[in-house]
Amino acid sequence: MADGDEDGARAKQHAAASLKSFMMKNSDESNTNLYDHMTRLLVKVMEERPRNAVDVFEDMSRDVKRAAFDHKQSSLRDQRQTEATEQLAEQQQLLFAQTEQAEQEDELVESGLPNVSELSWYLEQAGVGLAREEMHRIFLALKQLVDAHSLQRCRLWGKILGVECSYIVAEAEYREGEEEEEQNTEETAEDEDKDVESREDEDNENIPLPQSSYKPQPVVPKEDMGTGTNRCVYYVCKVPGLPWVKLPSLSPAHIITARQIRKLFTGRLDAPVISYPPFPGNEANYLRAQIARISAGTHVSPQGFYCIGEEEGDDEDEEDEAARDSYEVNPDFEGIPSAEMAESLSKWVHHAQYILLQGRCKWVNLAMKPGDESNDDEDEDKEEEPDEPEPEVGPPLLTPLSRDAEIFNISPWSSRLSSTLIPQHAIAVLRSNIWPGAYAFSCGKKFNNIYIGWGLKYVGDGYSPPVPPLPQKEYPTGAEITEALDPTVEEEQEVKDALDEQQAVHEEMEDTDDEDDEDDD
Repeated sequence: MADGDEDGARAKQHAAASLKSFMMKNSDESNTNLYDHMTRLLVKVMEERPRNAVDVFEDMSRDVKRAAFDHKQSSLRDQRQTEATEQLAEQQQLLFAQTEQAEQEDELVESGLPNVSELSWYLEQAGVGLAREEMHRIFLALKQLVDAHSLQRCRLWGKILGVECSYIVAEAEYREGEEEEEQNTEETAEDEDKDVESREDEDNENIPLPQSSYKPQPVVPKEDMGTGTNRCVYYVCKVPGLPWVKLPSLSPAHIITARQIRKLFTGRLDAPVISYPPFPGNEANYLRAQIARISAGTHVSPQGFYCIGEEEGDDEDEEDEAARDSYEVNPDFEGIPSAEMAESLSKWVHHAQYILLQGRCKWVNLAMKPGDESNDDEDEDKEEEPDEPEPEVGPPLLTPLSRDAEIFNISPWSSRLSSTLIPQHAIAVLRSNIWPGAYAFSCGKKFNNIYIGWGLKYVGDGYSPPVPPLPQKEYPTGAEITEALDPTVEEEQEVKDALDEQQAVHEEMEDTDDEDDEDDD
C-alpha cells in the first residue's frame, strides 16, 4: 500500500509540474504567461477583497493586464500625420476664399476670365467634358490664374491625361509690355550661355585639337512671342488648387522631333523624354509641342465668325493669302443653324495657323545669311540662284474642314447633333478623328474648342518606331589613302637596279658636260 501511495503522489507531482510548465509559456502577442497573470490577479483579489469577487473577476483581470503596460506608455500623444487628401483640401480651400482686393476693387476692368460654367453646360449636352465638381474647381483655379498674372484673355484649353497624374491646360495671352520681359529674360539666358562657351574656348586655345570638317545643319530660329507657334502662352496645373506653372516657349526643333516620336506623359514636367530620335528637352517642352500641334489641327470655328482684316486688301495672290496670320471677329455674323453645322464640314473653318514642316508657321530662308538682308535692293536685277530653296506655304487661314485630307482612309472629322429627339434645341458637335479627344461645339453665335485625351495623334492600327539611320563612314575611300600591298623581294631588286641604272646614266651625262666645258676653255 505504501508503494502505491508513493506512485500516486509522484504522478500528481508530475502532473502539477507539467501543468505549471504549460501555464508559464509566454504568449506571442503580449509576451506574458498565464501563471504570472493568475498570481498577480489572486494577489489583487486577496488585497482588495471585493464584495462580489466572482462578478468583477474579469474586470480585475483586465485591470491587471493594463497595469502591466502603463509604465511603457508615454504621456505624449503621437504626432498626427497629415494625409495627401487633407493637404490637397487645405490648398483647395483657398479657392473658395474671397480676397480683400476683390472686395475693395473700384475700377471697372474688363476681365479675361471665361465662363466655365456655361462651357460645362454645353459640353454636357455634347456628351463630353469633365465632372461638374471638377469643372467648378477649374473655374475657381482659372480665376486665381487671371488675378495673379493680370491676363487679358484666358480660356480652358483642355486636359491632357498622364500615367502618374494629368495636366489641366489654360491658354492665355499677356497684357501689353509683358511679352518684351519674356524675350529679355530669354536673351539674357542666351548671353550667359555664350559667355560660358567663350570662356571655355579661351581655356582651350593653348591645347591643339583636331579640326572637324563636319558642318551641322543651320538651326531654325524660333518665332517671336505673340506670333506663330508662340502666339499664346500656356499654364498647367495637376489639380485645381495647386500652383499654375507656365510652360516654356516653343522652338521648331521641339515640334520636328515631337512629330517623330510617340510618348505618354508621366505627369512630371521635369521628367526626361527618353526616345529616338532624342528629344531636345524635358516633358515640359514636349507638352508644349503637343499642345501647339493639337491647337493647329483642331481649333475650328463656324464659317463667318472670323474674317480677315480689310487692311490687308482683297486683291492678293495665294502666297500673301497663306502668309496671313491675323483675323478679327465678324460683327455681322448671325450664326448658322446647328443642323447645317452637323451636316456639312464646309460650315467649319480652321482659325489656327498651319505648322509647316520647318516647325514654324512662317517659313524662313536658312540659306540667306543675316548680312544679305540689307542688299536686297542690289540683288533685285540678278537671277535667282538654282540652289535657292522654294518657300514652303501651308493652307491659308479660315480654310474649310472639307479640304482636310483623309488619314488611313478615315475621315478626319465626325459631326453630329447633341440630340435627335429635340433637334430644335440641339447643338452641333464636332469630333476629330486625327487627334482623339479634340471636340468643338456650335450653338448659334457661340462655339468653343476643348481637348481631353492622352495628347497622341492617331497613327492607324499599330505604331512602328523609325529605323535608325545607316552608320556613317569612318573615312572617305580613295587612291590617296588606300593602303598598298608590300612588294616582294624580286620587285624590290628590280626597282633598285632601275634606280642604279638611272643614277649611272646621270653621272655619265655630268662627266660629259664637264669635259665639254674644259675643251671650250
